[in-house]
Amino acid sequence: MSRKIGNDNENLALSFLKKKGLKLIAKNFYSRFGEIDLIMRDKETLVFVEVRYRGSEKFGSSLESVSWHKQQRLIKTAEYYLLSSPQNLPCRFDVLAVSPHNTQSINWIKNAFGLNL
Repeated sequence: MSRKIGNDNENLALSFLKKKGLKLIAKNFYSRFGEIDLIMRDKETLVFVEVRYRGSEKFGSSLESVSWHKQQRLIKTAEYYLLSSPQNLPCRFDVLAVSPHNTQSINWIKNAFGLNL
């Protein structure tokens, strides 16, 4: 996928979440573990958002592409973010899947995954 398509879908997701009342804290946060597309605040909750888009569902849907390994990289990156920018807020991981057939169709999964302690 081209970076332009990725940026367009992240901007679409950002606009969608802002309309739902979330506030942007950071975009494209990188660490040696990976990247978090959006870090937002939903009232008193810190939200780490993974934006997913697939041009074709031939090898699975956008939601299915957030594998256990991808989840672990996101969790490690979120832990790194919290160490570098301490927050005393509960956290959650959301996934926004943008439909390949209709870019206005967004499937928002709150609390899509979490820490497996």
